[in-house]
Amino acid sequence: MRLSDFDFDLPESLIALRPAVPRDAARLLVVSPPSQLDDRLVSDLPALLRPGDAIVFNDTRVIPARLNGTRERDGSVVAVEATLHRRISPYRWTAFMKPGKRLKVGDRVRFGERDDRACFLGVLDATVTAKGEGGEVTLSFDLSGPDLDAAIAERGAMPLPPYIAARRAEDEQDRGDYQTIYAREDGSVAAPTAGLHFTPALLEALKARGVGLHFVTLHVGAGTFQPVKTEDVAEHHMHPEYGEVSAATAAALNAARAAGGRIVAVGTTALRLLESATDADGVVRPFAGETAVFITPGYRFRAVEVLMTNFHLPRSTLFMLVAAFSGLETMRGVYAHAIAHGYRFYSYGDAGLLFRAA
Repeated sequence: MRLSDFDFDLPESLIALRPAVPRDAARLLVVSPPSQLDDRLVSDLPALLRPGDAIVFNDTRVIPARLNGTRERDGSVVAVEATLHRRISPYRWTAFMKPGKRLKVGDRVRFGERDDRACFLGVLDATVTAKGEGGEVTLSFDLSGPDLDAAIAERGAMPLPPYIAARRAEDEQDRGDYQTIYAREDGSVAAPTAGLHFTPALLEALKARGVGLHFVTLHVGAGTFQPVKTEDVAEHHMHPEYGEVSAATAAALNAARAAGGRIVAVGTTALRLLESATDADGVVRPFAGETAVFITPGYRFRAVEVLMTNFHLPRSTLFMLVAAFSGLETMRGVYAHAIAHGYRFYSYGDAGLLFRAA
C-alpha cells in the first residue's frame, strides 16, 4: 500500500492542547462493523462492554525524557536537545538529538541550564558513542542505574508530542495530565494516550460491570512520533520497544476468551504487545522482550477483538493500525465523521471504541 492511502486533512483547531476534565468526560465514537457509528462518552464504556470481557491496560510510566543542554567540542558550545528513546543498558540510551547532524562520535554533551540549579551541572553528562539515521544517537552517561534515573527526573521535561510542543510549552500540569492514573513501570518517553481517559470511578464501574482489569507493560519509544518517509508502506521499519506480559496475565486472558469474553485493548501499545505475545493458534503466551511489529491492512489479528484508541495523525503507523483493525474505508468514514462533529484529536483528544471487522 502507498503512504498516500492513509492521508486526510485535519483542521488545526481540532488538535487538543489539554485533556478533558474530568478525564472520562471525553467523547467516545463507537465503531461497529460494518460501519455503524454511535456518539458516546468515555464514561459510557462499562455499558458498551459485556461481563466477562477482559480489558488490558499498558501500565508503563512516562519519564521526563526531554533534556536540554550543550555540546562542547574544541572550545565551541552549541545548544542541543535530546529526547531519550530506548534504554539499552544501565547507563546507555538511544536518543533523538537536535541538531543531530552536527554531533560526532566522541562529543561530550552536558545537560542542564547554566543558570538553574547549578550544583547539578557536571553530573548529567554524556558521551556520543554512536550515530544512526534521522538524528538518532547513542548516549553513554557518566551516571548509571538509579543515580541516572534520579538525574533525568530532576533535569528532564515531559516529552510532549511535537504537535502540542510546537504550540505551547510543557508545564507542571503536564506532569500529571500526561500520565495514566495506573502508571507504575518507569520507562516510556511517550504516554499510552488512550489510557489517559480513565479515572478511579471508571475503573470501579468496569469492575462492577464484571469486566476483568489486566495490566501489561510496553515502554513507548520516541519512534512513535517518527514520520513514515517511504511511499511504499512495506519499506517502513518500526523502532523496537520493550514489553512484558506476565504468565499470570497471559493465563487470565486465555481463560477469559475460553469463557466467551473478549480481549479489549486500551491503546495501540497494548494491542501491539498482545499481538506480539499471541501465537498462531490465538494463545497468549508470557512475553518479555522487544517488539517491532508493524500492523497494516491485511494483518490477521490473533488476540484483540475490541480496541479503544485516540484519533491519530494522517500518514502515521497508528492510523495504518486502526485501518487494519476496522478497515481502511471504514476508518476514512470514521475520521470524516469525527472531523465534521468536532472531535478532539491526538494525545489529549477524544477516543474511539473499535469493534474488530471480521
